[in-house]
Amino acid sequence: QVQLVESGGGLVQPGGSLRLSCAASGSRFSINAMGWYRQAPGRERELVATFTVGGSTNYADTVKGRYTISRDNAKNTLYLQMNSLKPEDTAVYYCNLKSYLGPLRYDYWGQGTQVTVSS
Repeated sequence: QVQLVESGGGLVQPGGSLRLSCAASGSRFSINAMGWYRQAPGRERELVATFTVGGSTNYADTVKGRYTISRDNAKNTLYLQMNSLKPEDTAVYYCNLKSYLGPLRYDYWGQGTQVTVSS
């Protein structure tokens, strides 16, 4: 069973920075992709930044140039560096792992970490 544990959220002023971490544990298939999503109150969960299976990165237009996704494979940890934060970045941020076995895809989610951008 895969477990994803996020950390690093909190309250930050506009223009500030935070770094989120997601520690992954448990067995999974050999083809995987990890990423970050967020959900603001009253809104649907949306993609923030992801690694594809091939290792390239995708970013939502709203965070391009401000956020950076990275990973440490030795530590099984995914990161999200968030700079120049805006109030509209306020949301619960979720770590996601997609694990593939042939045509099947399994989705795993962390419990989420709150990010609040406010003065």
